Amino acid sequence: MVFWSLACASHGLAVSVSTLALSRFLLGIGEGGGFPAATRAVAEWFPVQERSTAMGIINAGTALGMIVAPPLIALVLGAANWRWVFFLTAGLGLAWTIWWRRDYFPPERHPRLGDAERREIEPVFGAAAGTQEELPWLHLLRFRQTWGVVIAKFLSDAAWYFYLFWLPKYLYDARGFDIKAVAAFAWIPPAAAGVGCLCGGWLSSWLLRQKLPLDHARKIALGASAFLMPLILFVPRVPVAWAIALFSFAYFGQQSWSTLVMVLPADIYPRPAVGGVAGLVGFGGAMGGVVFGQAVGYLLDHGFGYGLVFALAGSFHVVAFAVICAAIPRIEPLALAPRGA
Repeated sequence: MVFWSLACASHGLAVSVSTLALSRFLLGIGEGGGFPAATRAVAEWFPVQERSTAMGIINAGTALGMIVAPPLIALVLGAANWRWVFFLTAGLGLAWTIWWRRDYFPPERHPRLGDAERREIEPVFGAAAGTQEELPWLHLLRFRQTWGVVIAKFLSDAAWYFYLFWLPKYLYDARGFDIKAVAAFAWIPPAAAGVGCLCGGWLSSWLLRQKLPLDHARKIALGASAFLMPLILFVPRVPVAWAIALFSFAYFGQQSWSTLVMVLPADIYPRPAVGGVAGLVGFGGAMGGVVFGQAVGYLLDHGFGYGLVFALAGSFHVVAFAVICAAIPRIEPLALAPRGA
């Protein structure tokens, strides 16, 4: 977070396109550690029946940020120049880091954890008593479960990055929106995404409380999220109000799906491996966004139109769900033999 905050602040010092591009590159490097760290914290603090709800709350924070950032940025721009947007954001990041470093502890070392709270999260202490050996990435890649989640994230985030970065352009090009019209509707899909985070996490936790096995609870919620996504295929064929509604369904389903995929490393791997697997999963998602973003540009430049693009984006989550089911026949803790055994 310190690295990310300093990279953010560097935007305000940019004096050319090249220095701004360097700042963007560094920001991306720093941002990559956020969700792996969040997944590790969820694994440390929450029993299995609460993990997806906790991850849903964390993930909903990203949607909240997408909603509140534009008006806050407008306030800063009204009082100062654009550089202060980055300086103030960096300051908030550094302040958060100080608070986190001072107050966060794993539960087994937390100085203010009471007896009642210890009993409530007793299962996490048992998990902490297991293997504590750190596992390198190459070792984690020996397991098909790792490849299954990474490939699924590659596919689903390909669609997600398309929705994030191409929705305004689609509204400009295909629907005739101007910047004011885009701004008027821009908050609706992110709001749906936040609700999706909460609903996806809650559903899986609720299924576990109904005594369903972990495998069923996760895959039912993942499947329900994935099979919402083909609705996006109808976007080019419906009036604009319905198109916004379908985009909102897609944002809802994607973030419900994302919440559940991000909690899978905590479900499957021992605690020391969770951060590493989550990092590999995040890498897969980022590469999916890069590859499909380039493919979308090529398809549109060569006259294929948005219909084919939406058809591809609408199918990726269904294929990703099939990949998870094939690579992880049963979602359950993985028994890792000590290295060298």
